[in-house]
Amino acid sequence: MNQRMSGPTQHLTPPKLRPTQWWARRIRVPLGFLTAALYLFECSRRPLHPAAVAWSLALVLPGLALRAAASGTVKKNLELTVTGPYALTRNPLYLGSALIAAGFALALFSWPVALLIAAGFAAVYIPVIASEERFLRATFPGFDDYCRRVPRFIPRLPPANLTPPNPSGSAPVTSHAPGGFSLRLYRQHREYNAALGAALLYLGLLYLRPMLDLVLHRTR
Repeated sequence: MNQRMSGPTQHLTPPKLRPTQWWARRIRVPLGFLTAALYLFECSRRPLHPAAVAWSLALVLPGLALRAAASGTVKKNLELTVTGPYALTRNPLYLGSALIAAGFALALFSWPVALLIAAGFAAVYIPVIASEERFLRATFPGFDDYCRRVPRFIPRLPPANLTPPNPSGSAPVTSHAPGGFSLRLYRQHREYNAALGAALLYLGLLYLRPMLDLVLHRTR
């Protein structure tokens, strides 16, 4: 979902966070860096499985594409976006993150790491999604209808075709504009960082262990 960050012209006050939601928001970025560090550590001590790395692309690339499409569509805090990937699932950004995480867990071919990633993802994003839904429900009159038409996580097919409610006053309105992906929004949300991070993890997966083996061989 991730439609609640401040926009350039609207200043909306989100509902007060519950303790679990506050904790989840504070730790999700540090936890992401910690998970990446642990992942690279496992890369340095595990043999590479080329087939697993190849199959992981079937999850990572769609995950990156979904996040890119969502970040180039959503107008945070300005309107309730219901077009593009948001017509398939209410949380395309988080679904994309889940696909990327699952892909890298597959690439490493480690069930313990996969379970750790899944547990961390659930611990962080379940409270975050709950807090964002409270904010959107309190801010956008059409959110409940949107929830009835579009699932929270697993995408629906075909995409929902939502008609926006009549706006009243100066409240943000639901988007039903025919416009699609915006490169400006993609850059504004810095979504390219996800692609850069994925590329760095693949480089670590492919080259970290060979480089360490070469260094250890030369020091013997």
